Amino acid sequence: MAAGLGTRLKPWTDTHPKALVPVEGVPALERLIIKLRDEGFDFIVVNVHHFADQIKDFLRDHDFGVRVVVSDESDVLLDTGGALAKAAPLLCRDNEPVLVHNVDILSNEPLAELVGIHRTMGNDITLLTSRRDSSRKLRFDTNGSLRGWHNVATDEYRPVGYSPSDSESEEAFSGIYVLSPKALESIDLFGVVMKQVKFPVMAYLLSRPTGITIRHHFNPSLRLLDIGKPEALARASEFL
Repeated sequence: MAAGLGTRLKPWTDTHPKALVPVEGVPALERLIIKLRDEGFDFIVVNVHHFADQIKDFLRDHDFGVRVVVSDESDVLLDTGGALAKAAPLLCRDNEPVLVHNVDILSNEPLAELVGIHRTMGNDITLLTSRRDSSRKLRFDTNGSLRGWHNVATDEYRPVGYSPSDSESEEAFSGIYVLSPKALESIDLFGVVMKQVKFPVMAYLLSRPTGITIRHHFNPSLRLLDIGKPEALARASEFL
């Protein structure tokens, strides 16, 4: 997911896409593609919008040894859910699970293992979570199924009508998750039903889609850094 405006990284993003921000001298997108390649992923879809041509040129000029294609949102930024709906024809090409990863996230998560866990659990959607500090948390029941969303700062809960239970766990979402082909089709259908081409994937997740199993994979050892924030980007050397 590389289409965002990167407003938190201004002034860099006044003239560049956030996907190409240098992280210890290496563009964030390059770091992620290499991590994916080294873990055995061989087909990568990159969505683009902000300074899309710069990302296209970058991908054309670099051979990472895997197939990389672009889902072009140059005309309109579709948000995370709309982006997946648009890219679904590319992502569903071989009826295999799809790993979704924000370009501005660094982590120590073994991504190929996460896909394996998703397969073993038989989920339609597997959300990678941890205990890290976050102002927004997801809530899961004792079976690991998604129940709701909590804004810790304002004490707002979603979806409408959801009542939290003391038996539920509250965990930070990582921006990394795995989708089945069935889930991708469901996301696309959600946009059609809502008559929206632009929508956040969280709106879909919290809609409690019928027939879609959404569970967490909680990793207590997860180290994660959101380099979309300047102060975090400055700490990247320590993280790496």
